Amino acid sequence: MYRFSHVDVFTEQRFEGNPLAVFPDAEGLSDQQMQRIANEMNLSETAFVLRTTREDCDARVRIFTPAYEMLFAGHPTIGTAFVLASLGRVPAGKGSIVFEEGVGPVSVRYEGPAQAPLRAWLLTPPITFGPVFGDRAACAAAASLTSEDLLEGIPLEVAGAGPRFLYLPVRDRATVDRAQPDLAAISRLLRDERLIGIFVFAVERERGEFYSRMFAPDAGIGEDPATGSATGPLAAFAVRHALIDARPGGSVRLLSEQGVKMGRRSLLHIHVTFAHGSPATIEIGGSAVHVLDGELDLP
Repeated sequence: MYRFSHVDVFTEQRFEGNPLAVFPDAEGLSDQQMQRIANEMNLSETAFVLRTTREDCDARVRIFTPAYEMLFAGHPTIGTAFVLASLGRVPAGKGSIVFEEGVGPVSVRYEGPAQAPLRAWLLTPPITFGPVFGDRAACAAAASLTSEDLLEGIPLEVAGAGPRFLYLPVRDRATVDRAQPDLAAISRLLRDERLIGIFVFAVERERGEFYSRMFAPDAGIGEDPATGSATGPLAAFAVRHALIDARPGGSVRLLSEQGVKMGRRSLLHIHVTFAHGSPATIEIGGSAVHVLDGELDLP
C-alpha cells in the first residue's frame, strides 16, 4: 500500500494551478511501476520520493509524465516541497530542502515557516540555449498561428534547464489565447532536437509579466497548466533578447500567468538576480494547495 497526496501547484485556489500526485514513501517501486502509476494518474507529472544517494541532498525525487521520466520539472519540485513540509520532513532548523533530481541537486527555499510555508522557491538549474528554428511559418503553424502573429525580430530559440523547449514569442495575450496545438505537427517539429514542447508566450514589459501556454504531446501532455522548468529559461530568454530590462548588480521580480485558457489559472513568480548584465540566479516560486490524500494498492 502506497500513500499519496494530491496538491494543486502554483495557485492558492483548489482546482486551479497544476495538479500533482506525490508519493512521499516510494521505496520499493520499480521504474516500470512508477511509470505505470504516472500513466494511471494521468496528470502532467507524478512525483516519487526516495532516499537520496547524495550527501548534499535531503531526498531523491523522481518525476514521471504519463509517457516518460523527466530530469527536472518545476511544479513537481514545488509541490513535493509543500507535501514534505506538511509531513514535518524539512530538516530541523532549516528553511530549505535540497532534492536530488535527474539534473543534480535542486534547492528549494521556503517563504514563511517551513511547517506551513506561504510559498516555495526553487533555484533553476543551469540554463543552456540551443538552435534557432528558421522556418517561422512552420513553427507558428504548429500552434495554428501565422508568422505575422510572432513577435517581430525575436528568434524562435531553444532553451532549457535540463528539459528543453522551443520558445514562440507572440504579439499579445489574445494571440496566446488563439493558439490551438496541432499535436502531430508539434511532435514532428520537435522530435529531431528531442525537445519537450513549445512554449507560446506574450510579454507585458511595463508590468513585468508573461502570459504563457505550453504544449507537449510526446510527453503525454496536450497542454500543461504550469511549467516551472520552462519558466526559468523563459526569463533568461527574455533577458537575452531584451524583452525585459537587465539590472546590473540588482534584481527584478516577474510573473508568468499560465493555464488560463484551459481553466487552470497558474501564477509562477520569478526572481532574477543579475551580475554584469546577465542573470546570475533565477528562482521560480509558487504556492500549493492540498486537495486529497489516497492509498494505492498495487496488484
